[in-house]
Amino acid sequence: MLIGVLALQGAFREHQWSLEKCGAQTRQVRKPRELDGLDALVIPGGESTTMGKLLKDFDLMEPIKKLARAGMPVFGTCAGLIMLAKHIRNSTQETLALMDIEVERNAFGRQVDSFEVDLHMPWLGKTPYRAVFIRAPYITRVDNEVEVLARFNEKIVCARQGRFLVAAFHPELTDDLRLHRFFLNKIVNEQI
Repeated sequence: MLIGVLALQGAFREHQWSLEKCGAQTRQVRKPRELDGLDALVIPGGESTTMGKLLKDFDLMEPIKKLARAGMPVFGTCAGLIMLAKHIRNSTQETLALMDIEVERNAFGRQVDSFEVDLHMPWLGKTPYRAVFIRAPYITRVDNEVEVLARFNEKIVCARQGRFLVAAFHPELTDDLRLHRFFLNKIVNEQI
């Protein structure tokens, strides 16, 4: 299994390490040709406006959209969640527009308002999942095809739509590999 990790900015190395600990091979993606042969793609956190600009500058926006629409699974965390959304509240920023969700950027506050919290996600097991929120978004609206997987204070922070998975937090910044394993075992394996 070969998983690409968008490596334009953000914690892409940490995602690679998490995926490799789960037994996957990884490849950093900065150019369109580096998308060739991938079984899935992870879009890490970072700054979504900058990420959107870099996706265009590096000619990655359209190739990723095309591959995702053709069936490639995509996992987006924090800014990656924003990039998968069809709508961003109070913004005209272009995204990959792959998931039928609306998001609010920096919804939990600024960098100094970052926090960690235990989320109850029974589909990952009985043990709570320690989630790291850094300038995190949350999902404000989902369409019928979107499955809500986790909430924090009634706000949607993790969701799935078919082969697309998003989290408002940073699973790569903890030692808990359950979310990466879920992506690989329950989403990627269903597609290959």
